[in-house]
Amino acid sequence: MLPTVIAVSIASLTVGYFVGMGRSLVSYNSNSRRILSASDDDDSDLDTDDEMAAIADNYSSSGKGLEGEECKMILAVRMDIKMEKGKIAAQCGHAALAAYKAARKVTPKFIKQWEKRGQAKVAVKCPDEDTMLELESKAKELGIAARSIIDAGRTQIAPNTRTVLGLGPAPVSLMNQLTGHLKLL
Repeated sequence: MLPTVIAVSIASLTVGYFVGMGRSLVSYNSNSRRILSASDDDDSDLDTDDEMAAIADNYSSSGKGLEGEECKMILAVRMDIKMEKGKIAAQCGHAALAAYKAARKVTPKFIKQWEKRGQAKVAVKCPDEDTMLELESKAKELGIAARSIIDAGRTQIAPNTRTVLGLGPAPVSLMNQLTGHLKLL
């Protein structure tokens, strides 16, 4: 009798486990598909088509002759707000992804160069929001993709605070012209 109870218990646990896993996998896959389909064409974090075209035009004029140069991405972190190391890392991740998504549309040749040559990323200190906005404006004039991250304010920082500016990827010479005066983080 006892061996039968143990066998039925083991069989029940095994079946229950696999049924539960199957249900969670089905749920996971349907959620993944829904998220992917919603985000495939979601460019809400990018500028309007007119702004993107203007940046691309600036790229066409400033990017001539730089097609073979090594490219890098710059992450300019605001120093006037207090962020813990983990918060800085998370915000830099957001900025890198946002800049990359913008650069795919604006400067695809620079993206290819950057991907082939190591995907260099450099974090620098940005003293304040005014400097960050100035850098973003100059970057767009030079035809460099630029995206500033505005924090939602769920953890350490007040809502709607600009934290990190992602720049590029773009040729090292253009990036140095733009951010060469900033110190490394």
